[in-house]
Amino acid sequence: MGTGSIAHDQTLRTQLENLAASNGSPLWLRRAKAPDDATVRDAAVLMLFGRGGRPRTDAGRAQASRLADFGVDDVDIVLLQRADTLRNHPGQVAFPGGGRDPEDDSLVAAALREAQEEAGIVPSTVDVLGQMDPLYIPVSRFQVTPVIGYWAQPGAVRVMDQSESYSVYRISAADLVAPANRGTFSRPDLEITTPAFDVGVLKVWGFTAGILDFALDHLGWSERWDREVPIDIDF
Repeated sequence: MGTGSIAHDQTLRTQLENLAASNGSPLWLRRAKAPDDATVRDAAVLMLFGRGGRPRTDAGRAQASRLADFGVDDVDIVLLQRADTLRNHPGQVAFPGGGRDPEDDSLVAAALREAQEEAGIVPSTVDVLGQMDPLYIPVSRFQVTPVIGYWAQPGAVRVMDQSESYSVYRISAADLVAPANRGTFSRPDLEITTPAFDVGVLKVWGFTAGILDFALDHLGWSERWDREVPIDIDF
């Protein structure tokens, strides 16, 4: 690794550490609070950033030179599409993660275990840089903590259990920040409108899109995008 690459790597790690130390979400995601009498289960998701990603979309490729100025043109993040048969959030795109089990020593341990079970990510290859504030998800009654990780030894991701995941990808940051790949998605039945991303192989909305939107802004990678553009998503 050259001197420039080492400097970019340390800069990215510092940015991710600062992201973990932030409030960790936009205000609309933090408004939901668990009722006093609710049974809430702890959960964690792994926001895993690595290097080696390449954009899949024309809009993403157009962003690569701009992101190269920040040294992050090859950065990607792991996302998966949940199986349609799951009880909670079926078919939705998400970070690897899930509920904390009794054998998990911590929420970080839960996030790493789930990432291995769902996407084949070996825990020892991940540098955990911190965790964001937990968020309550009313639909599933999970209190979800995003764990920020840097994939020090990135590798291939794959579906480990078809009953859990339909597909798994490393999604380029360039595809995510491209304004042409961004818009909003509304669910009248839930009375919510959220940011949305269409990166070709996946369409992201809801909790995951909200966290991504916040993270990309906080990291300073985003460009202005049109919030009036609808993105159609089957659910």
